[in-house]
Amino acid sequence: MPAFAPTVACVRRHLAALGRCARCPRMHQPVVVGRPVAGKIILVGQAPGDKEPVLGRPFAWTAGRTLFKWFHTALGWTEDETRDRIYFAAVCRCFPGKKPTGGDRVPDEDEIANCAPWLEREFALLQPALVLPVGKLAIRQFLGDQPLADVIGRSFRVSYHRQEVDVVPLPHPSGASPWHRMEPGRTLLQQAMALVASHPAVRSAGL
Repeated sequence: MPAFAPTVACVRRHLAALGRCARCPRMHQPVVVGRPVAGKIILVGQAPGDKEPVLGRPFAWTAGRTLFKWFHTALGWTEDETRDRIYFAAVCRCFPGKKPTGGDRVPDEDEIANCAPWLEREFALLQPALVLPVGKLAIRQFLGDQPLADVIGRSFRVSYHRQEVDVVPLPHPSGASPWHRMEPGRTLLQQAMALVASHPAVRSAGL
């Protein structure tokens, strides 16, 4: 029996349905989605910032520049190549808005629960081999609450929605967080990206 292979057309239909989601009244439309990648790698961010809905893609601003620099350094992929080879998902797909005290609001548990079926559908559709959760909120969905120093730089075999996948967590590339720029974060990030670069799903995607 041939191996399962999702089609770009199926992914496009999924993204079209996702783009019409309006389950969370406090979230700011539009829904932010990535390219229709029918591949075996899923990157799971936290939630879009205020620039992503305007620019129409995930990781479109300063955090994105840092993230794509990590991929270019470790894998040699440009931003376009990374977006073409990795399916970009998130814990929440809409901008949550700002906190009264400044900074982006963290999605509440109801909003996370409302958005979770979309990620579950993406797992069923893509059947990924490698998941890259970026930032504490995304990492928590797969590994629970753990200090970054205990999970970054390691690979985990996880059962998620009845599928066995490799999970390589990454820190959030936000400029507001110095964790990935100082030790031990800098070295652990390098170790994590080396694990990403050596994974069979990544080697296949780069062919």
